[in-house]
Amino acid sequence: MNEEYLQWAREAGFTAAAPLNMAALAPQPAVRAMCASDRCHAYGKNWTCPPVCGTLDECAARMARYADGILLQTQGTLEDEFDYPGMQALEKAHLQALHRFADRLRGREPDALVLGAGGCRVCETCAYPDPCRFPGRACSSMEGYGLVVSDVCRASGIPYYYGRGTLCYSACCLFGRSDAK
Repeated sequence: MNEEYLQWAREAGFTAAAPLNMAALAPQPAVRAMCASDRCHAYGKNWTCPPVCGTLDECAARMARYADGILLQTQGTLEDEFDYPGMQALEKAHLQALHRFADRLRGREPDALVLGAGGCRVCETCAYPDPCRFPGRACSSMEGYGLVVSDVCRASGIPYYYGRGTLCYSACCLFGRSDAK
């Protein structure tokens, strides 16, 4: 893992970053089934969400093309369990940090795969089924790729739960194409 990327993560505003345990990137059908329940109203309606982002096998194959990665996290404290403005502010901060980091990373690693928290939020409304307006910035979620985020965090040495009254958003970036010739 490039130590410089960990520094970039701190500069982007993440509260935690660590080398990504690539072996933990094991898509699970149960996670994809949660997406299919369409609680977020994006299933089949967004370029970066299932099933449009690909089958679990396709997502696994995409992730397997990379030799390295970084896990990124934004953690915060909420006033109470109903602090929706606090949740939204933390999500916004996380997305801003992710875009800052991803833009910088793609300057060096143009083929990097960025997986965020929740669905893509680049556009207020996804253009699907019309062409994506920002294919270079759009990103699927870790969950959309079938990953159990808490397992990926644990395997990569970063907590997922910070205690009562806290919330965290996690993302990862994969780089160093192992299939590059």
